[in-house]
Amino acid sequence: KGKETATFTFDTAKKKLSWNVKYSGLSGPATAAHIHGPAASGENAPPVIPFKKLKSPIKGSATLTDAQAADLEAGKYYVNVHTKANPDGEIRGQIEKAGGSM
Repeated sequence: KGKETATFTFDTAKKKLSWNVKYSGLSGPATAAHIHGPAASGENAPPVIPFKKLKSPIKGSATLTDAQAADLEAGKYYVNVHTKANPDGEIRGQIEKAGGSM
């Protein structure tokens, strides 16, 4: 069974989101990985930020628009890692604030 842990930092002044996503135990190699949104936990939404690298750990960053930053801070983004066996996503995790900061 697949598992995922992820750490995100968000620089509110520069609107820069950085990530470090680690996963293991998938049914096969990741075929795609994205940040999807806006969607509440358990709801689906299209990809908004693709990950360029798919091998764990996935590290990267992106500068968000004002609307994306608002959705992120509202907890409406999630990470989805896709595989051939599970093209709609094998593992998923909602991005949430921890202790009042990202």
